[in-house]
Amino acid sequence: MNPDVQNAIDVALLRAVAAGDEAALAELYDRHAGWLLVRMRRRCASADTVDLALQDTFVTLWRNAATYRSQGHVAAFLWGIAIRRLIDAMRVESTARRSRGLVIRDAASERGDGLVQSAEDQVLLAIEHGRLGEALTRLSPELRAAMQATVLDGLTCAEAGRLLGVPAGTVKSRCHRARMQLREALA
Repeated sequence: MNPDVQNAIDVALLRAVAAGDEAALAELYDRHAGWLLVRMRRRCASADTVDLALQDTFVTLWRNAATYRSQGHVAAFLWGIAIRRLIDAMRVESTARRSRGLVIRDAASERGDGLVQSAEDQVLLAIEHGRLGEALTRLSPELRAAMQATVLDGLTCAEAGRLLGVPAGTVKSRCHRARMQLREALA
């Protein structure tokens, strides 16, 4: 089917969702959940986190369908919602994992059983409290946002550009400048 015809159908379904039609939401889910799931799984290894993000995507669509301004494809609108829900879910999971690790480490140190922190937790703590953390805080907000979107959130430069509202080339150059500044700071 022609992509323009598919988008026209999606626009009609989205308008119906905005009017409160649950069947239209189910139809949009059937049309888009599969490819959204595949793309989110490429960015997150946790199936539970991806499933939660997918569910949140369609809950958000239900609540905010009226915000679609008929600019661009509905699929792009859905992907914008989905990637933000995935990032939020990954942050919640990461925070929960870190706090569980702190509780386990504190309990282990009280018992003296020598439980070792995971490599991921050690890297995150080194980033937050080490020289790299200091170097990151010295970056301008634009450079830090580009690095966070591409490195920590796993977005491509094009996706990060859409998220940050700048061209993909700008994201690439900001990441390049940030890496150069970080190398200098850590040298």
